[in-house]
Amino acid sequence: MNIIFQIDGGLGKSIMATAMVKVIKKRYKNANLIVITSYTDVFLNNPYIHEVHRTDQINGLYLKHIKDQNCKVFASEPYKDTDFITEKPINLLKTWCKVLGLRYNNEQPQIYLTQPEIEYFTPYYTNDKPILAIQPHGGPEGMGYQYSWTRDIPSPTVKQIIEHYKESHLIIHIKRQDQIVYENTLQALDGFRSIAILLQMSDKRLLIDSFSQHMAAALNLKSTVCWVTTKPEIFGYKIHDNILAEPFTKEPDHTSKIYNPFALSENIHSIPYNNLNEVFDTNKIISSLN
Repeated sequence: MNIIFQIDGGLGKSIMATAMVKVIKKRYKNANLIVITSYTDVFLNNPYIHEVHRTDQINGLYLKHIKDQNCKVFASEPYKDTDFITEKPINLLKTWCKVLGLRYNNEQPQIYLTQPEIEYFTPYYTNDKPILAIQPHGGPEGMGYQYSWTRDIPSPTVKQIIEHYKESHLIIHIKRQDQIVYENTLQALDGFRSIAILLQMSDKRLLIDSFSQHMAAALNLKSTVCWVTTKPEIFGYKIHDNILAEPFTKEPDHTSKIYNPFALSENIHSIPYNNLNEVFDTNKIISSLN
């Protein structure tokens, strides 16, 4: 049997989906699992899959894997499920399994790094100080703004944390090319597999609900993860120390929303706080990191 598993969405969702391939193979042990994703590197060396294809390079899939063959297609979107839309506190992996008619048994994401990769990238991050890896901002390129209040850590808070650790740690900022540059940090602009090795080498990790918190979980690395409007019960992991934002100090505006109360990325004009220092208690974050 051929099973085609399509993953739509961002890098973090594909990393999360490495847990789903375990679920699928437990149910269909002898099936050929064909994964379709925009982030094929996530599945390098993964022993559970037969083939992986980029979403924009699947011409001929029908002839190769579907026509006149025993085939199942798992392409349903968990974000369209009622439990997700109504914000029931159910982990996305569990909802994903329900949508696909599978049984979730606490399978976790897993990334498979090779020794040559580790040996190649390790010298880039080797230094005399312990490493504090931070990813305070997320989202795709081309948003039109650098700070998305719905999940990013505000810059004043980031600067306070950098100031606290700049003498004791080498602070490496996981970022996009177009994002803010902080003083007293180095920038990690590499591919995510290099970032995985950075996370493994780091002494402390301050992350948000973006790909690096999924990566840290896949590598079994406890991290401090900050949450604003997305929920750790749905997108997070018990291994992490999950820090919630402080309560809103203004009434949020939901008038333009359709299925969800907040977009994953929203600019500062809609922020329901009077000032950026109200979003997180910096002392809680530092206490967690320590």
